[in-house]
Amino acid sequence: MSLRAAAAALIIIATPMLAACQPNGTTAGAMERSPAGLEQVPLTITTTAGKKHRFTVEVARTEAQQAQGLMNRDSLAPDRGMIFPYDPPVMASFWMKNTLIPLDMIFIRADGTIARIEANTAPLSLDPVAAGELVGAVLELAGGRSAELGITAGAKVEWPR
Repeated sequence: MSLRAAAAALIIIATPMLAACQPNGTTAGAMERSPAGLEQVPLTITTTAGKKHRFTVEVARTEAQQAQGLMNRDSLAPDRGMIFPYDPPVMASFWMKNTLIPLDMIFIRADGTIARIEANTAPLSLDPVAAGELVGAVLELAGGRSAELGITAGAKVEWPR
């Protein structure tokens, strides 16, 4: 649910957005493509208490992939998600237009630490959810999953970039 363009769901408040959203080829650790045709990679979150949680995430690299995001999906498995990488970091802001399921939006700094989490975002909402600072990525997980696993601001997120 990244850049969800005006008709989709992400508002990026940064001019370097186009450069940040360009594909950069297949990365080490990439898996088979998702049913949506996106690259998938393993992702690990290490909580501030040291507990590790592993996910398989789809990577939304291009503007078109980010515009589509997780829209129109009726479920998201608890061990799955979608990541929206930005290089250079941006002031990201998302909305939930055409997104049918609640999501946890996890805003990740360039160093991989979680800046903030917006838990259980309301499906179909047009209200912006902003990072509040420059972020190098945004991770979306099933709504409520962060709290369930004890994932909080300050946790470390790692994935093949």
